[in-house]
Amino acid sequence: MIVFPPLLYLVALAAGGLAHWLSPRPIVAPLAGHWVGGVLLALGVALGWWARRTMKAAGTNIDPRRPSTALVRTGPFRFGRNPLYVAVTAIYLGLAFLINGVCVLLTLVPVLVVMHYGVVRREERYLESKFGAAYREYRASVRRWL
Repeated sequence: MIVFPPLLYLVALAAGGLAHWLSPRPIVAPLAGHWVGGVLLALGVALGWWARRTMKAAGTNIDPRRPSTALVRTGPFRFGRNPLYVAVTAIYLGLAFLINGVCVLLTLVPVLVVMHYGVVRREERYLESKFGAAYREYRASVRRWL
């Protein structure tokens, strides 16, 4: 991977937050922002907790900088191959709506591009080289995202 995913999201959130502070532009009405943001934040935290718990139970590393020791196909990994990244993205979106800043929302676009090409695609090549046919079968049967 070319960047540690949580750091990428934090830097983008800080940049978007600074831009919002300098030139506030709301996404939606404040009350709607709080509701949408709260729901997305809660869903992201719940999904992240479930995915981390599932990976821990499988005995593999959660930190993407460390080697994978098992191919996890249970829990949220039955529905998508990257539930932790979906969770972090939902948390980011939730915060963007809670802050109610268009700039915060817009900084997510380059994050998703970097995540796709610089993290996820590289992880997929690594997992295929490590787990071979088992990963190819998993990749063919489960979507990349939820």
